Parts: sequence; C-alpha cells; structure tokens
Amino acid sequence: MALGPALVPVARASDLEAEANRAATEKQNSPMMEGLASHTRHRWETMRDHYRENTELRLSKCVRARNMEYEPAKMAEIREQGGSEIFMGIVSTKCRTATAWLRDTLLGVGADKPWGISATPLPEVPPDVQTAMQGIMQQNLMQHYAEGGEQPSEADLKQLAGGMKDTAMRAMKFEADKRVERMEKKMEDQFVEGGFTKAMFEFTNDVATFPYAILKGPIPRKRKTMKYIDGGLGIVEVVRDEWERVDPFKFYWAPWGDDVQSMPVIEVHHLTREDVEDMIGMEGYDEDSVRSILSDFGVGGFDWLDHDTSTMEDVTGVDYDDVSGDLVAAIQLWDTIPGDILLEWGLSDEEIPDPQKSYPCEVWMVNNTVIRAVLNYDPLGRKPYYVTSFEKVPGRIDGNGVADLCMDAQNMCNAAARSLANNMGISSGPQVGVNISRLPAGEDITQMYPWKIWQFKQSEYGDSSQPMTFFQPNSNAQELMAVFTKFMELADEVSGIPRYMTGQHVPGAGRTSSGLSMLMSNAGKSIKQVISNVDHDVISPMVERQYQRNLRYSDDPDLIGDVQIVARGAMSLVVKEAESVRKTEFLRLVLESPVAQQIVGLPGTAELLRDLAGNLNTNVDRLVPSREDVQKQQAIAAQQQQEMMAMQQMQEAAQLQEDGTQMGGRQDNTMSPRPNGQ
Repeated sequence: MALGPALVPVARASDLEAEANRAATEKQNSPMMEGLASHTRHRWETMRDHYRENTELRLSKCVRARNMEYEPAKMAEIREQGGSEIFMGIVSTKCRTATAWLRDTLLGVGADKPWGISATPLPEVPPDVQTAMQGIMQQNLMQHYAEGGEQPSEADLKQLAGGMKDTAMRAMKFEADKRVERMEKKMEDQFVEGGFTKAMFEFTNDVATFPYAILKGPIPRKRKTMKYIDGGLGIVEVVRDEWERVDPFKFYWAPWGDDVQSMPVIEVHHLTREDVEDMIGMEGYDEDSVRSILSDFGVGGFDWLDHDTSTMEDVTGVDYDDVSGDLVAAIQLWDTIPGDILLEWGLSDEEIPDPQKSYPCEVWMVNNTVIRAVLNYDPLGRKPYYVTSFEKVPGRIDGNGVADLCMDAQNMCNAAARSLANNMGISSGPQVGVNISRLPAGEDITQMYPWKIWQFKQSEYGDSSQPMTFFQPNSNAQELMAVFTKFMELADEVSGIPRYMTGQHVPGAGRTSSGLSMLMSNAGKSIKQVISNVDHDVISPMVERQYQRNLRYSDDPDLIGDVQIVARGAMSLVVKEAESVRKTEFLRLVLESPVAQQIVGLPGTAELLRDLAGNLNTNVDRLVPSREDVQKQQAIAAQQQQEMMAMQQMQEAAQLQEDGTQMGGRQDNTMSPRPNGQ
C-alpha cells in the first residue's frame, strides 16, 4: 500500500533495539573485531591470574590488619582453641600516624600546594635575539665613531658583547619567570576544579595501608555547571581535567616490567546503567555496541570477568551477586596494539598510518564486547597512572606499606596479648580438683561460696586422700608483657614511625624536651623519604604532564614560551621552609643594620616582607604594598619634601627680607648727633 506524502513510517523502539543488537553482534563476530576482543580478553586473563597469585591475598591482609580483624582461618583457629579474641591495633595506629604525617605535610592547614614549576636558571638565547643584539652593538659602534671615538680593541668588543648577552639573558630569565608564574596560577586553578585535593587525601591513606597506591589524571571529562549567560543563570557543559584515586583492588598490571609506563595495565570499573547511557554519542564509543550492552544490562554483570570476588566481598562487605543487576563490570585496557587490528575496528588511516606498527591505545570492554578503542590522548603515549609505595622495592611496582612492615610484629603482639589475657584469667584464682566419688549424689561442684558446707562420703577403697585439692596456676604476665613490649619496639623500628609521634610516653632521652625534639627530628627523616617517593613517582611527573597539556591546547600567548620547565614536587615544601627561615634571618639583619637598610632600601624591604607574608593565609596586598607602590610613595614623599623645602626657603627668605626692612627703618629713624652750636 502506497503511503501518502504526509505519511512517514515510524520505527518502533523494539525494532531499533533489535537492529542495534544485530549490528553489534555482527560487528563483534567479524574476524578482526574478534581479534581485538580476543587481545583484550587475553590481557585481562594474564593480569588477573598474576593478581590472584601475587597481590589479592596481600591486599586483603592489609585491609584486615588496618581494620583490626583476624583472617577468617585464624579466627576459626582461635575460636576452636577458646580463650580471648583480643586484637591489638598496632598496624591501625601506625597507618593513622603515617597518613596524618603525609596529609599534614602535603595538605595541612596553611600548607602551600605540594608542587611547583620553575624555569631553568640559564635559558638559551634564541637566534632572533642574538641577531638583534648584533644590530644594537653595530649601532653603538657607529655612534661611537660619529662622536670621534677611537677604534675599540678586541677585548673591548668582547666585553661589550658579553655585557649585552648578560643583559639579554637577565631579561629572558625575567620574562620566563613571569610566564611560569602565570602558568602556575592557571594550573593551580585546574587542580582545584579537578578534585586534586580530594584525590590526594584518599591517596595518602592508600600509601600508608597498601603495598602500592595509585593516582590517576588528568582525565578530561564533560561536566555540567552553572554559569551566568546573558545576565541569567544557565547550565552549560564544560570539559575539564580531573584527578582521582584508584582502588588498589581494581588495578592490574602485566607480570613483566617494573613501571606502569612500560607495560599494559587494566583498571576495572563498576558502571551503572546511567554511566553506560552517557556513552551514547560520545567520541570514541561504538554506539551499536553500547546499545547492545544496555539491552542486556543486568544479565551476567560480573560473571563475564571470570574473577572470584569472594575476597573483595569479605573485605568490603559488598555482595556482588546482589548488585549485579544494578552494576556491570567493565575493563579499561591501556596497551600497545597492532595497527591492523585497530584499522579493522574502525580507526582511520590518518590515525594509523602504518598497519604493521603498534600504537598506544585505550580500550574499553563490557561482556566481551569492545565498546571503545582510541589512541592514547597523550602525545608521548603515557598512561594517566602514577604509582608509588611507602617503602619502594627495586625492580617491582608494588613495594611495602605500613601494614606489610608491621604485620609480623602485630601477629606476635596479638599472640602475646591473647596469651596474657588467657593466663591472667587462669591465674586470677585457685584451681580446684574434686574426687567426685566422695561427693553425695546431686552435689553441684560449680557452686562455691564462703562458709559453704561440703558433705563427703567414705572412700570405697579406704584411702586417705583429700576429696578436694586447691592449687594456684603460675602467672606468666611479666614474661608475656616483655614479649609484647619487645615486638612493639620492633614495630617502631621496621615502620620508622615511633610511638612518641602519637604522644605516648617515651623513656630515656624522650623524658626531656631537648631529647624529645631530637628524637622527633630523626623520626622526620623517615617521612621525608616517603614524601620523596610521592614526589618522584607521582607529583613531579603529574605536574610536568599537566604543564605540557596546557602548552599543547592553550591559546593564551602569555602562557606559551620556549622555556624548559623544571617540576618541583612535594620536596619543594622542605626547600621552601628552609628558604623562609633564611629570608627571616636576612630581614632581621636588614632591620637591625642602618647600613643594610640604606643599601636594600624601602622597595627591597617591602619585597622581603611580601615574600614572607605570602606564607600566611591572608591577602598580602592589604598588608604590604608592592615594590612599584613603594616607589610611587617614595616619589610622592620626595616631591612633597621638595615642596616643603621650597616653601620653607621662601618663608625664610621672606622672613629675612622682613627683618632687613625692619632693621633699615630703625636706622633711618635714628637721630644723628647734631653739629656743634646747633
């Protein structure tokens, strides 16, 4: 039947869903698509098995030690034997102290940001600047000849050229520092908006607890935000870089290599239906495959991973069988993949110019269906993951956390504490032996109280043994306390986190304030090593990468410059503290020395005060004027002084004139001696 011009066939939703499933199935079953899915699946199985054998049990032990929980097998053994189930939270205390140390240093109230950038001290002079310098030198020479000057010597020319070069380099260094300062302000704003502080807050807890901790970023994401548009408040979508902490239970790496940048890695995600729906229409995602996932959502959400989640369930308390209908598992693979597979999947010839080469890629897969395959957005192929440990182990990605270092000491302390509790209970009173054949029927031997009367029968064998005997078990409290104390001290040594850092009483040198200060200073060296690990492995490369991203995508000419950047990480805080002390000492010297005050001047003193006030949580401009403002104030004051001096001189001149007039009048009115006879 023919349709009229006004009639348009409308497809039903079920037909569209069926077509999407058919297209996705056809694409996934194609030879090369099967190859990409097979490649991703093979990577996952390799990393999963490595994780099961080397990491999973270790992570669970760390969590339970931090939460003061026995392993299930150990708890069953303790309950079978009976007695105390006491748990001494040594690991928990050490982890809390280490976390507080790190957060206080990196994110504490009043602490500066744990990163910075600076230009190299000796920037190279560009060719155009060198050409301009030569032109200026020629002009100076021509002017010198025109004024009748003599031919300069070769040494004079070298001195002139060197002076001009030094001047140019100082100017370039000043300009480079200005550009770096503007870039640092922009990056600081990016880190604030991107959740860097929250990510670092969670990251520091992982550093103390687990054998490794992971920070991820920058991650470009679309976010909705409120913004004033045409005088009104509206909702707009913005793309911003974000940072987040990665759960160690969801991070996997290949068994080879010792750095995440040199090997494939996988991050497991648990996606809601809304998360999958947001992928429709996003660049890099295959819409047919995404719709196929939506149509099968809630079916086999975690089963396709073939990954035993029982350990995670015991640790986290989440039953993944119950939430499988609300969540679906996805794996995010970062790997180097052959170009021919990527071409067949759908990447363009411009992206993959050589099918025989391999390219760094990001691949997402759900239910054995590849839903995304794109080239790594970093031009150097770097993965957005930064991994470090409380204690680094050479040649390994994972190192040792506080829980690892203190695990044996805590086990021994727990064993000693349980034995002590059991022994104290047994030795708290006498034990009783009863010959039940001497007791009358129905006598309750468990009922013992003062002045109780016991009835005994005659022994059937005529022996004279006592029907009841009392004996006192030995108390081993002193020996067990010694064992406990010894392993508590061992926990201090192996972790580098002594008890006096938590305010506990310390014998020996810790009894005096000077001794305690020395001990705390020595203890600070261990945390500085941890900060150095965070600096080298996380903060410095992250800052450098964000700087390069801004250079690549920014259209602000004031941020771009031919300047090599040196990223300063968390250790810059230690350096900055030492610099602050030296600046304070120098300011004190200037204020106490009239000669130094004359040399430095008010502008220099103001500059020192502004640097020191910058460490305060306040508006520096309200406290100390800038160098330019001080110079303006000096100029105004000098002008006012000149005007006052001129006015004073005029007043003095007028006074002198007035005085002279008055004196002259008195002379004219003086009577002269009369001549004789008159």
